[in-house]
Amino acid sequence: MQTLEPLIAEHAFFAGLDQPFLDLVVGCASNVRFPAGTYIFKEGEEANAFYLIREGKVALEISAPQRRPIIVDTLDTGDILGWSWLLPPFQWKFNAHATSELRAISLDGKCLRGKCEENHDLGYELLKRFAKIMERRLEATRFQLLDLYGSRKIA
Repeated sequence: MQTLEPLIAEHAFFAGLDQPFLDLVVGCASNVRFPAGTYIFKEGEEANAFYLIREGKVALEISAPQRRPIIVDTLDTGDILGWSWLLPPFQWKFNAHATSELRAISLDGKCLRGKCEENHDLGYELLKRFAKIMERRLEATRFQLLDLYGSRKIA
């Protein structure tokens, strides 16, 4: 049986992660697939995973009353999907659906939270890495909202 360690170790998100930390992360990993059109998660649902996208595309959306969902970002091969597993109340902040067949490595958030509680150095390393992702997602959302509402004139 082949381990997921080489795939995780080669991913840019985990670049430079010490081997003992990598070993802990790999223990929480599994392969997953989602058919095109499948919602991987929806805003407000319990968040207990994140994904390394191996192949495929995912649309991140926010719901808007009386409107179709607004796509705030599109993720592709090599991207990380999901950060809500890391912070209480552990609920998704966006909807995510596969716009093409998606192959990914799922990392169990409950498993990782437990390992981070036991090893605060691992928690700090992951938090630093996820902070960069959160910043990019907030920036993408900001640009999308500016594009959507920026041309309106305020009376």
